[in-house]
Amino acid sequence: MITKLPKWIEYGAFLLAFVAGCINAIGLLGVEHQSISHLSGTATLLGTSLLKDSFSITLHLGGIITAFFAGAALSGMLLHSTALKLGRHYDTALAIEAVLLLAAMSLLADNSLYGHYAASMSCGLQNAMVTTYSGAIVRTTHLTGIITDLGIMFGSMLRGESFNKRRAVLFTIIAIGFISGGTLGAYLFGLFQFQALIAPAAICALLATGYRVFRLTVRGKEN
Repeated sequence: MITKLPKWIEYGAFLLAFVAGCINAIGLLGVEHQSISHLSGTATLLGTSLLKDSFSITLHLGGIITAFFAGAALSGMLLHSTALKLGRHYDTALAIEAVLLLAAMSLLADNSLYGHYAASMSCGLQNAMVTTYSGAIVRTTHLTGIITDLGIMFGSMLRGESFNKRRAVLFTIIAIGFISGGTLGAYLFGLFQFQALIAPAAICALLATGYRVFRLTVRGKEN
């Protein structure tokens, strides 16, 4: 159950949702008004492109979806399990995400389509990293499932069923993180264009460093 999760999961979920919101805002403003952190809109565009657009556009949209898939696959290879457990390579995954975001920043600044793929891969990696913990479906790169789950929980409460407060708090924190990250992303893009991706990359790097220090500290105490 979600009650067994460590308290720091809320802080981590907020920061990761903040990162995704920031990336998505930059993508919407700078990458042909296209979302980066989730694929629903991209998949729809892919479907419509089969009828009205050139093959190159269809291929590009397919590449973005494939990059997201590749990021998720990389996460699965690194972490081996959806169980939240100290010692797993979360720091490695976060460090790779930071590198992918910096690569995306450089490529997008040069008008390279490969920047879209690097950004999409970083979000696939992040989303897979925190997919399912103790019965709580956690998505940090989009809000559709989060808002749906909150609605279901609220409706069940009105019917007289028990209300999982911690799960509701976690989902609310994720929503707030994603929206506030979008605000920062839009603000930074207005000032720095694609250089704004330095912000989410720096947050990922700091999280990776912090987690590694925490893991080594706990191991030192156990020994």
